[in-house]
Parts: sequence; structure tokens; C-alpha cells
Amino acid sequence: MATKQQQKVNLIIADLSSEDPKKVKKAIKSLEVHGNATVIKPLFHALKGGALAEKHQATILELLCSLKDTSVVPEVMDVLEDKELLEVRPLALTAVWNMKVDFSGYIDDFVLIATQGTFMEAIDCLTIIENMDGPYMEENILESQLHLKNYLEKGDRSDAQKSEILSEIAILIKEINMNLMD
Repeated sequence: MATKQQQKVNLIIADLSSEDPKKVKKAIKSLEVHGNATVIKPLFHALKGGALAEKHQATILELLCSLKDTSVVPEVMDVLEDKELLEVRPLALTAVWNMKVDFSGYIDDFVLIATQGTFMEAIDCLTIIENMDGPYMEENILESQLHLKNYLEKGDRSDAQKSEILSEIAILIKEINMNLMD
């Protein structure tokens, strides 16, 4: 059974889909106080399809960008990997590189997104990787190298700009790997 706190959060999330703009605004403000990691995915679902007014979308993105709690990391990664939320993945990546949270344990996931995603998603992933603090696990770096190798072998390299970004990511991964060996 859900706790009182979770029930309150569920009601706030339900208000995000309200037709009343004032109710939506109040729900977003309430999440700043009462929200927890469980609201991440519903927030991105609310952003999906552009159903919310532009100002509400901006407010939600601002809220996401201001997060500092490390408990949101798995939830955000779940959003990034969710096929149903691909249309909001660029917003999720923007939120990640603005958050004050370290995603170093997921470096290989960002390399994979860069190889599979759009040019702009690759740029966002490069920015995220550049701002990671580490420490890095050897298996994550090896997985990153594998994603880059697969892209080179099978990927569509017709987008020269994206290939350039991926080569910058490859250089970063190589540097991180060299530092792991030291």
C-alpha cells in the first residue's frame, strides 16, 4: 500500500494532465516540495507529445535541471532507455548535463546513445561525458569502446558532423582508459 507521501505525489502527478493551466502550474510547484525520484518518469511522460503549454514544459525542464539528489540517476537513465520516451530524450539529455548529479557510472550508456541517436543527442552526450568526474569502472570503459567499435563497423557514417562528435568521444574514452591503467 502506498504511503501518505506517495499518495500525495500520485495526486500531484495526476494534476499534471489537467486541462486547467492553474492546476498544472500548482502541481509543478508542489513537486518541487513533495516530489521524489518516482516522479521523474511521469514528468517526462507529461512532456511527451507537447500536450503541456510551452511555459509549463519550460518549468518542468527547469525543475529537472535543478535536481541534486543522486537517487534520481537510475530513474533518469530509465527514461533515456525507454523506447516510448524517445521523443523527449533530447530534453532528458539537456536535464542531465544541467543537473548537479554525477552520471559517471553510466558513461557507456551515454556512448551508446551518442552512437544510436541524432547529431544533437551526440553533442549532448559529448557534453555530459566531458563533465563527468569519475571514478570509472573498467567494464564501463570497455563497453564504451565496444559501442564505438560497433558504430564504426556497422554505423551509418553519412553524417560527417556526428562522426566528428563520436571521434571526440572516442578520444575522451581513450584518455579515461589510459588514466585507468596508470
